[in-house]
Amino acid sequence: MLYLIYLSKENLQRFKQLLLEEIPRPGSIPITWDQVQMARWAEVAHLLTECFPGRLAWDVTHDIFSKMNQTELCLRVQMELNDILPNLKPETLKPRDMQVNLEEDESGKIQEYKRRVMDEYSTLLDRTTWPGNHTDFFYQDVCREETFLPCLLLPRRPQGRQPKTVVLRGVAGIGKTSQAKMVMSAWAKNRFYPHKLWFAFYIHCQDSDQVDEQSFCELIARKLSGTQALASKILSKPDQLLLLLDGFEDLTWTLTDRPEDLSEDWNRKLPWSVLLTSLLSKRMLPEATLLIFLRFPFWKNVSPFLKCPSVITLTGFSVPERTRYFRTYFGNENEAEEALGFVMGNTILFSMCQVPVICWLVCYCLKQQMGRGANLPQTYPNATAVFVHYLSGLFPTKAKHLSQKTHQEQLKGLCSLAAEGMWERRWVFNKTHLKLARLDETDVATFLSLSIFRRVAGKEDLYAFTLLTFQEFFAALLYVLCFPKRLRNFHALDQFYILRLIAHPRRKRNHLAQMALFLFGLFNETCTLAVEQRFGCKVSWGNKKKLLKTASLPHESDPPTLHHGVPQLFNCLHEIQEEAFVSQTLSDCRRAVLVVNRNKDMQVSAFCLKRCRRLQALELTVNLIVTKAGQFYTDSPPCSESSLWWQDFCSIFKTLENLEVLAVTHSTVDADSLMVLSSALTHPHCKLQKLIFRHVSPLMLNEDLIRVLVENQHLRSLEIQATEVRCQVMEFLCHTLKHPRCFLQCLRLEDCPFSPKNWADLARNLKSNIHLKTLMLRRSSLEKGEPCHHLAVAQLERLALENCDLTLLSCKSLIYSLESNKNLTHLSLAKNSLKDDGAKQLWDALQHTRHPLQRLVLRNCALTSDCCQNMASALNKNKTLRSLDLGFNSLKDDGVIMLCQPLMDPDSGLQVLELENCLFTSSCCEAMASVLLSNQSLRYLDLSKNDIQCHGVRFLCETIQKKKGKVKVIL
Repeated sequence: MLYLIYLSKENLQRFKQLLLEEIPRPGSIPITWDQVQMARWAEVAHLLTECFPGRLAWDVTHDIFSKMNQTELCLRVQMELNDILPNLKPETLKPRDMQVNLEEDESGKIQEYKRRVMDEYSTLLDRTTWPGNHTDFFYQDVCREETFLPCLLLPRRPQGRQPKTVVLRGVAGIGKTSQAKMVMSAWAKNRFYPHKLWFAFYIHCQDSDQVDEQSFCELIARKLSGTQALASKILSKPDQLLLLLDGFEDLTWTLTDRPEDLSEDWNRKLPWSVLLTSLLSKRMLPEATLLIFLRFPFWKNVSPFLKCPSVITLTGFSVPERTRYFRTYFGNENEAEEALGFVMGNTILFSMCQVPVICWLVCYCLKQQMGRGANLPQTYPNATAVFVHYLSGLFPTKAKHLSQKTHQEQLKGLCSLAAEGMWERRWVFNKTHLKLARLDETDVATFLSLSIFRRVAGKEDLYAFTLLTFQEFFAALLYVLCFPKRLRNFHALDQFYILRLIAHPRRKRNHLAQMALFLFGLFNETCTLAVEQRFGCKVSWGNKKKLLKTASLPHESDPPTLHHGVPQLFNCLHEIQEEAFVSQTLSDCRRAVLVVNRNKDMQVSAFCLKRCRRLQALELTVNLIVTKAGQFYTDSPPCSESSLWWQDFCSIFKTLENLEVLAVTHSTVDADSLMVLSSALTHPHCKLQKLIFRHVSPLMLNEDLIRVLVENQHLRSLEIQATEVRCQVMEFLCHTLKHPRCFLQCLRLEDCPFSPKNWADLARNLKSNIHLKTLMLRRSSLEKGEPCHHLAVAQLERLALENCDLTLLSCKSLIYSLESNKNLTHLSLAKNSLKDDGAKQLWDALQHTRHPLQRLVLRNCALTSDCCQNMASALNKNKTLRSLDLGFNSLKDDGVIMLCQPLMDPDSGLQVLELENCLFTSSCCEAMASVLLSNQSLRYLDLSKNDIQCHGVRFLCETIQKKKGKVKVIL
């Protein structure tokens, strides 16, 4: 379907004409010019899937591309058909319902309804003023979202059908309602899926809550200004019904969760909560198409009722759209560039400009200050300062706006209302809430006139803040204000509430995040002074001390996810912009986990990490793609500051002298960005000792990065996990390992596919490295028909070859190498099919040679009781072995009893024995008890996942009690 997007407007029109000329095929439906005349590419794709179901749509598309001489597109479609969709077959076409048969006067009412829709919703796009005050507000379409509107109802899989429920999610103010009204306007003009012949209705949840009970038929009749007979005709064809549901944030009640209350009868009078839930759950009008517009926090309330929803996230203005908005607003190119330069230098503020109205608000404030010749960085040290200036300009300070109460009391009431709402997740306020906040009708009228409040439709007087951002700001302001008449002159925040503010819940959005950002920002000294001067009230520093005390405490929090970026605390500390405060807060920070995907993440992380003087370990997930020198893409197009942010971020490796461990996980970094990182890691002040790459792009392992092993004299450990190590990279690594200035002591390659030849080269080059003490290979096929005879590294102390396809042949070669190694103390051959023959040779070698081995792991090596006699003989003579893991081998009773014989010797040096899931029974318990009583060195015994039954457990427990707790036994 997406191949149609490659067509120009002219070629798309040509495609439509050829589509009409297509000879009808079995199982297809003829297409008319009226259906495709106004259709955009995505709507054409939708029409194709409806009229040519299954593979037919692909065949028709291929034929038309061929007629148009679109050779490349033909090849793409053919490749898709041959390779990706081999089982795609024509489907049985579902008969399309007939169009609603309307009388002449009914058709007139529909046309009148469409004109009303056009008049009402088209004005949204032509609006030139911000309601209530400013005259320089202008509306700008979000181009990307206008582009994907036609894609909303495309099937999500090759043979799929149009989704019947589509959810558009986004933050407050991102443009959800604007998108809904844009759809309605396009529908009224016959420009939104015109072939569907829909009847579209925009339903705001609170607007419809006007009566105690109503039927859905009555609701639609009111929308049409017609009779219920006309509404009934429309509802009788539910597949031609398009319902846009909006305003869930204004609901003052919950959706019903009682299935027995729901109804499929659209003529039945129901409470609005039941009626709405019946629609959402598809109990009523299951064939209707729903477009649902939600803020992120309300998804969890609505999602349980939805049937197979298709979810789309609205992201607001992209970087180019924000840039275009600034340039259009300022007009003067120099002023626009100055404003853009300032805002893009504060990535938190620039990211907030994704919300169109916030983008305007920022432009408005900057233009004001620039007109006065102000220094923008001094006036606005953080994003919060912009809102201080804007909202203080809205808030009434003149006597004519006030009732008998003082200005301070009115501000306190507004802030109390906002804060209580934030803690309770309340966005709509009734008279009771206003009364508790001590706001009277005069106060409410004032806030309405200044667009701080807006009215919410409903059966009672309901109000909300015009923007959620306003509520978040005033909620934070409450904890900064000073109240002289109180015993404690400020609203104190206890530790519980502060932790809620800076929490970073996994896979969730903290709805208090913006309030927390404003709270920390308000405690910036410049910002606090602006609050005192512009709001005309005193402030208190009491909560700043509490923030410092609580934020400095070590507390458990989930690591950030790809959706969150960096910890919430880091964002807050960046907003306060005070060196001493941030340094003191992070003074005990030893470990940080960061997800860096955006410019904001880099700037915030660099600012905070530079103040983590005791940081020892950093886990980093980063995705950067450089396009040109000095520019790169993250999740947005490049801008001039981007490379500087990345360089600034990487500079932390030059300044954090206690940083010892860097783990890079689930990351993709291109060559240019990697060069910057590698350069930082080779800086003389970088004291990094351990470097880990886990689940990263193979392109990240290049020559620049491998060279760090030589140029950083402090680096001692390299781990590469779940990452393809390409041949060229292995050559770099081998060459580096034999370099005299490579002081690497530990090399770990886990789940890294490479060839036996690569392994042979690696083993050969390890001989030249006198520093390497630990080698760990896991899930790497070393044999492939060749023996593992290359490993003869005399200096190794720890060797792990786990799940490496080692067999008897390899085991013989390995034993030969071990006999020449007098330093090896730890050996793990877990998850290799050594079988009894391989194990016997290993035990015989340990029995007849003096070897310093202290820990041996043969876990899950396909061993049976046949090798246990050799094992027992070796344990009788070898007194250096301290730890033995034989878990997940089928030793059974006979094998375990033989193993116990040498362990009963008081001189046995074994301290740890692991026999998890070795398939033995209670018959072994007597021998085990003897070991526990006789062996003086045993400290840990794992007998879990074996069938020793209750009496065996009791018998061993009694023995352990006699031992008086000197050994830990896992049963």
